[in-house]
Amino acid sequence: MIEQSFIESIAKLIDRDLKKLGDEISQYSNEESIWIVMGGIKNSAGNLCLHLCGNLQHFFGAVLGKTGYIRNRDNEFAAKGIPRAQLLTEIQNARQAVSKTLQSLDPELLANEYPEKVFDYPMTNMHFFMHLVAHLGYHLGQINYHRRLVE
Repeated sequence: MIEQSFIESIAKLIDRDLKKLGDEISQYSNEESIWIVMGGIKNSAGNLCLHLCGNLQHFFGAVLGKTGYIRNRDNEFAAKGIPRAQLLTEIQNARQAVSKTLQSLDPELLANEYPEKVFDYPMTNMHFFMHLVAHLGYHLGQINYHRRLVE
């Protein structure tokens, strides 16, 4: 029971923050501002958005959900000028990948080791899911700050 509640909580947190990501991208007054880098800021909101969507579609969708998604992490940071509509579509794709994967996940798998080596140490699925929620929140905060700075 606790395991199922944990999965539902992770799903709600990620969905909430991906909706907020869509709101942030939508609030830029023009598409060019999404791609601005200045001062000590090394990544634009557009690149962080692509990174978050690629990250979630890979780690939830491809690895656990077997969606067939193929990640191009380098492009997440190299791409420029992608239209806002396409970024919003990527956010929806990430929401669907996470939701579909977590809805079908056997709660007993939470204690299992995550099937792909991500860091220099093994971790359970539960541990990695918490990391992914924190990672999303971290970059979402950066995007919010970026938007307020460049607008």
